[in-house]
Amino acid sequence: MTQSRVRAAELVGRGWLNTGGRRLSLERLRGKVVVLDFWTFCCINCLHVLDELRPLEAKYGDALVVVGVHSPKFDHERDPDALAAAVERYGVDHPVLDDPNLTTWDAYAARAWPTLVVIDPVGYVVATMAGEGHAAALDTLIGGLIAEHTAEGTLDPEGTPYVAEPAAETTLRFPGKALALPGGDILVSDSARHRLVRLDADLRTVTGVIGAGERGRTDSAGPSPGAARFNEPQGLALLPEDVAARVGYDVVVADTVNHLLRGVRLADGAVTTVAGTGRQWRSESETDAALEVDLSSPWDVAWFDGAIIVAMAGIHQLWRFDPVAGTAGVWAGTTVESLKDGPLAEVWMAQPSGLAADGDRLWLVDAETSALRYVEDGRMHTAVGQGLFDFGHVDGPAAEALMQHPLGVGVLPDGRIAVADTYNGAVRRYDPATGEVVTLASGLAEPSDVIVTEGGGPGVAGGGVVVVESAAHRLLVPDFAEAAVDGEHHRVARKRTAVAPGALRLEVLFEPAEGQRLDHSFGPPIAVKVSADPPQMLVSGAGDGDELARELELAEGVERGVLQVVAQAATCDAEAEHPACHLTRQDWGVPVEVVEGAPDVLRLTLRA
Repeated sequence: MTQSRVRAAELVGRGWLNTGGRRLSLERLRGKVVVLDFWTFCCINCLHVLDELRPLEAKYGDALVVVGVHSPKFDHERDPDALAAAVERYGVDHPVLDDPNLTTWDAYAARAWPTLVVIDPVGYVVATMAGEGHAAALDTLIGGLIAEHTAEGTLDPEGTPYVAEPAAETTLRFPGKALALPGGDILVSDSARHRLVRLDADLRTVTGVIGAGERGRTDSAGPSPGAARFNEPQGLALLPEDVAARVGYDVVVADTVNHLLRGVRLADGAVTTVAGTGRQWRSESETDAALEVDLSSPWDVAWFDGAIIVAMAGIHQLWRFDPVAGTAGVWAGTTVESLKDGPLAEVWMAQPSGLAADGDRLWLVDAETSALRYVEDGRMHTAVGQGLFDFGHVDGPAAEALMQHPLGVGVLPDGRIAVADTYNGAVRRYDPATGEVVTLASGLAEPSDVIVTEGGGPGVAGGGVVVVESAAHRLLVPDFAEAAVDGEHHRVARKRTAVAPGALRLEVLFEPAEGQRLDHSFGPPIAVKVSADPPQMLVSGAGDGDELARELELAEGVERGVLQVVAQAATCDAEAEHPACHLTRQDWGVPVEVVEGAPDVLRLTLRA
């Protein structure tokens, strides 16, 4: 790995979290190995990196300081209270710099969420890495820096700037999804407490708890639901009675951070793993056996067309799980993070996070494109949404309406669609017959799901609407007051990269970590996919390839757009008798502007 003697830029932002109110500086961090983690809390890849960093923080103790530099994408993420909630929600146990204006992001020339920068104990940048899958490389690098600076007397292995926030006391903590059960109870995923909670129809009285309430991965085969452990569970789906009788469980749970699907038997709370290995997906599997395939952050589940459909947020796909056959595999999507409709095998999604079935249609909310979409007759369609970079709170005709990172969707009894428009703090309604979008309720704290229960409810004939108000730690029946909102249209605030017209050379920078080599066992170790939005921006150079460098040709007359680059590199330990293998992956959406005299080379760092 190439190391460069570049002095680290100062850490500048609005404020700090997890430091007891103290502002940190590089001078205060002198003597520590520092990893800057540029993240934003909407980004599933950033959440994956949090999990990759936890074992390293435990292994190296106070000699290592991880600093989360929160550089927001969505307008809601600029809210300091929303950031504080996210830090608690995702169990971030290190200092976090609030960087709402992307000041520190720009100082380190970050281009992607997530980006990692390693700083040595004397204040020099020694490595930069984009994307996820760097745990092994970081382990090697951090271990070497600690040994080197221990020998030189420049390491300070004692003391930490991290100060834990006091735990809050609420019945639920950042609940994610809910499910109406036969008989009137509600099952809710109590995500930040790593358990499932059963509530009475009053939405307050706890009638049962499934799970120990501690982060982990343990099944419970008997009547001891407290022994089971989940890791930030989210989506819940009820199986048809005949299917449940055959497989021995009633509810499928998206156990998100464990990368598993779990089965729950309601009679006694028994928990069984039904799909996934617990390893995060890195490449296509040669089997469809449900317990032998790797999953990636399953966020929601729904019964549709004779199977469980899984919103696989971590790789921007929908999967199909057949509980009776015990099989699982890709149902829709290519892993490219963007918005494109068409046949299911060709579509692009960006963190699908909510599902709801309605006869022959499956509705989904695609969080990172702020889109409401649906599947019908083997094709995906977009009802509301304009792509990765456009969002807001605008009602009216669907072609003009905007949402902001919605996470939940439900079908109302009259066939209209309710959306938990999470970052707008609203419940929206889309009418498939008229194509109109209206706001039903606003002022909510990050609503993350909408369900319809049996019996009457306000404003909806034939059913009651229940909203999971995640950041308020509760479920509620909102007061609906239908009214169109004349809101604002926002765009992601990242600076555009100036590039020269015509020929443009793309270079993805990657070097295997120390002690690793490129792995040719399963074909070319490098995979790079290039596309553009709008597609006509690229005359040539789009498509798949196995080289890190590529010649592109930009079209005349298209002055702005987004270059979408997906790169991955497979490596293995070089000398080990039983080598471990690793996959590094990143998906860039680079806003570009064509300018005469600008550079004719675009360099993206995967690991350097």
